Amino acid sequence: MYVGACQVTLRIPASQSLKDKRQVVKSLLARLRNEFSLAAAEVEHQDLRQLAVLGLACVSNDAAHADEIIEHAVRYIEDTRPDIEVTDVHIETLTVES
Repeated sequence: MYVGACQVTLRIPASQSLKDKRQVVKSLLARLRNEFSLAAAEVEHQDLRQLAVLGLACVSNDAAHADEIIEHAVRYIEDTRPDIEVTDVHIETLTVES
């Protein structure tokens, strides 16, 4: 079993309040979950209005497939949300053996 994990740092320049940020992040997380069937959550900087760090994860029986899902999800953020700047991405594939 392989677990694809990703940490994506986002800059949301139009966000004027934490409420604005929550609206953007909540919508993005729901779209990522629906489009890619992966786990997604805001994992850091919840108290900063223009910065968000998302954690994404998926499980697969193939390491290349897990990587592909994560990479497509990051590309989806970049392509569908021009109001959000992706500033950093860390992708890792973990092997889980029984």
